[in-house]
Amino acid sequence: MKNRMLVFVVGVLSFCVTLLFSDKSLAQTPAEKLQILSQELNLSPQQKRELLPILEQEGPKLQEIKNNPSLTGGQKAMQLRAIHQQSDPQVKAILSLQQYQEWEAIRQREIQQAVEKKEAGPY
Repeated sequence: MKNRMLVFVVGVLSFCVTLLFSDKSLAQTPAEKLQILSQELNLSPQQKRELLPILEQEGPKLQEIKNNPSLTGGQKAMQLRAIHQQSDPQVKAILSLQQYQEWEAIRQREIQQAVEKKEAGPY
């Protein structure tokens, strides 16, 4: 009985952790992504106003790459990085050094999730 309860609790916790660390950027509007970034980076209202157009511009491109089943994980990573490099100078001018470092970590995590999604396959 205790073993079944333990297995159940571990399963529920695993599910919750998966949801917590799942790719938050999938199927998000730029405004939703900005809200998440605002919390993670502690953005000022001015920074939010300046970042929103960047997210609006690159969002559809990023989603197209992430959702393209014909690309390998490596191809997705390269294409996502190329899009990020285009907007990096603008973003770097908006954020503090610490915020920018966190921004880079978030983007790297998104790339890794897109690669892992492809490698995991459709099942």
